[in-house]
Amino acid sequence: MNIFLTGATGFVGSHVARALAQQGASLRLLVRASSRLDNLEGLAAETVQGDLLQPEALRRGLAGCDAVMHVAADYRLWVTDPERMYAVNVEGTRELLRIAREERVPRFVYTSSVATMGFLSNGTIIDEQTPVSLADMIGHYKRSKFMAEEEAIAAGRAGQPVIVLNPTTPIGSHDIKPTPTGQIVVDFLNRKFPAYVDTGLNLVDVDAVARAHVQALSAGRAGERYILGGENLTLKQILDKMSAITGLPSPTLRVPHSAAMLFAWFDQTVTGRLRGRTPRATVEEVRMGKKKMFASSAKAAAELDFKVVPVEGALRRAIDWFQAHGYAPPAA
Repeated sequence: MNIFLTGATGFVGSHVARALAQQGASLRLLVRASSRLDNLEGLAAETVQGDLLQPEALRRGLAGCDAVMHVAADYRLWVTDPERMYAVNVEGTRELLRIAREERVPRFVYTSSVATMGFLSNGTIIDEQTPVSLADMIGHYKRSKFMAEEEAIAAGRAGQPVIVLNPTTPIGSHDIKPTPTGQIVVDFLNRKFPAYVDTGLNLVDVDAVARAHVQALSAGRAGERYILGGENLTLKQILDKMSAITGLPSPTLRVPHSAAMLFAWFDQTVTGRLRGRTPRATVEEVRMGKKKMFASSAKAAAELDFKVVPVEGALRRAIDWFQAHGYAPPAA
């Protein structure tokens, strides 16, 4: 099977690429001229240089493929150039769908995010049927992913063989950027996590997410979306798990959201706007943190044979990888 894959140089995409390669797939990987290629090391694959901002140039890569897996996205919670984020996430997805239709690619798997779901502040476990609208999306990243997902769902319901996957919060090795979740791990390892807020996430092993992408090629239903999740955990529970793995102390000071909002506003203003660097916290992150992002993967379990696995192994792999690659001091 010939597969055109975007995002393979990133965290989730690199795991998807290796899962596909293990199944014998022949891979064409989209890479930008500026991409770090660390995550492709040792992977036998053809690379196609291009950019989602110039989608027509990608037609050559899609031609003759059996499937497109669109994992790439502009994933930042702090942006000074939101127009580019919408151009990549929304317009890039729309155009890639169009080219795949024109090239008659038999399968298209779009990697969205659980961020597009309708979460509640009381920690209710949501699923794909929980009501949600664009108005519920906080920040440019969530808005752009929601809009891109709408493009993919509409294409699927119009007859294009498109399946949408919604990973929750992946954790594991090779998070080179790192992602915002990976940054939580890095900050904890560097003892830069003195306090926590009352929030919650669904953590999922990135390897399980990758395996689900492979399964979606044969089992996913066009026009449907599938949450790929793991364990529903409060932030404090996640920090305690990392403490048990590393022996480092877990913070005991819980700060109210109002205090976190004040810090985020200050950091965003001084670090972000005045100094031109990425702030440690943003107002949008704190606003999102008021909702516990707890989700069910029952639909993926039933239709994609998705297995929910404990996250301790993935957390340990993430910690070991960050320590081995200089993001944090080595284990004592």
